[in-house]
Amino acid sequence: MNNEQRFINLLGLAQRAGKLITGEAQVLQSIRGQKAKLVVISTDIGQATRKKISDKCTTYQVSLLTFMDRNVLSQAIGQPRTAVAIEDQGFAKALLKLNIGEGA
Repeated sequence: MNNEQRFINLLGLAQRAGKLITGEAQVLQSIRGQKAKLVVISTDIGQATRKKISDKCTTYQVSLLTFMDRNVLSQAIGQPRTAVAIEDQGFAKALLKLNIGEGA
């Protein structure tokens, strides 16, 4: 299993464990509330949304990864989304360790 598949599997596991926040507004709220440990956005997210999330992550010092398109991200978590926040340090660390995607 390659690192991309591991990343997708870990996102799904985080979703089932209830450690994943989905949706633009909820992700921004999680960042502002300093609960988000890592934010993952799709490669095809809108420019305005990308900037808004990126700026918040920079302000609150939250790691941000741009990885996979919205279809793959949606499939991984079981619902149509372009942005997710991981609120668990263990999952965030494991996902970052895989060294997938690019920092935005």
